[in-house]
Amino acid sequence: MRVLVTGGAGFIGSALVRHLVRDRGAEVCTIDKLTYSGSLDNLVDVTSSPAHRFLQIDICDAARVRAAVFDFAPDAIMHLAAETHVDRSIDGPDTFIQTNIVGTYQLLEIAREYAASKGDTFRFLHVSTDEVYGSLGATGRFSEESPYKPSSPYSASKAGADHLARAWFETYRLPVLVTNCSNNYGPFQFPEKLIPLTILKALRGQPVPVYGDGRQVRDWLHVDDHVRGLVRVLERGVPGRTYTIGGDCEKTNRAVVDQVLRAVALRTGRDEAQLLELVEFVADRPGHDRRYAIDAARMHTELGWTAETPFESGIDDTVAWYVENLRWCERRSNLYSGQRLGQGSA
Repeated sequence: MRVLVTGGAGFIGSALVRHLVRDRGAEVCTIDKLTYSGSLDNLVDVTSSPAHRFLQIDICDAARVRAAVFDFAPDAIMHLAAETHVDRSIDGPDTFIQTNIVGTYQLLEIAREYAASKGDTFRFLHVSTDEVYGSLGATGRFSEESPYKPSSPYSASKAGADHLARAWFETYRLPVLVTNCSNNYGPFQFPEKLIPLTILKALRGQPVPVYGDGRQVRDWLHVDDHVRGLVRVLERGVPGRTYTIGGDCEKTNRAVVDQVLRAVALRTGRDEAQLLELVEFVADRPGHDRRYAIDAARMHTELGWTAETPFESGIDDTVAWYVENLRWCERRSNLYSGQRLGQGSA
């Protein structure tokens, strides 16, 4: 199998590339712009593999993307290139519109041209987020039939990209599959996100920020489970369908932070009570969704996939990775020092 992965030097993208090359024996061409959150450090495990090639390309650069697609001649495109951090979208939405909407449009058009020469075996997998559905109440879960109600510039831009992907299936019969996942965690995640930020703040003895009252609920999914699900959708999914991928693991943000801090204490021998005292409640994010939860029944029944990583062991392993890879973290600190983003003042 030959797969072109966009955004393959980012957190989820690099996990996917590593899985495809090391575990699935695929030939992979990674395309990534290498913005602040993408790094070749994330691909070090496959850099020397003859089955992997890397191209630094912005997906909005249609000419270069087209050349890469036709030169590599993939059996599938897995599209993960996106700006993803809600707080950054609040401060600067333009980049999210350009990359997530315009970039997706450019890629769909290139894929449509390419698919005409490839035949029925080609697949286009568009990877998205549960945030496009907005906020849930105290009960219920998002499913493939949930209406869209995005709350942030980030989720709105991903919603727009989802609609484009579906339209290219309906109008042009491009064999598109769409996935919407819950919150991912694991190694190589850029430190602006909740779990790695908490780990690094704790290791430095700095205050650990928790937005609002900390009772916002998210469904957590280990990145390795997610990428297995993506490959399962690519191989067995039905073009034109959407698949919601979740970990069946609802946690409040405060509970997640506390779990991470306890894991840091266990891993480093630091005093757990002192680490828990680092928690500092700060002003909430504008438009902060209250609760997300995923109904992954279609993934279970149709594709035979289920999340396998228990949250507790997944957090322990994630904390261990960051503790053991502080040089990776230090290289990120030149790009982001842990400051508060997304207060809506821009």
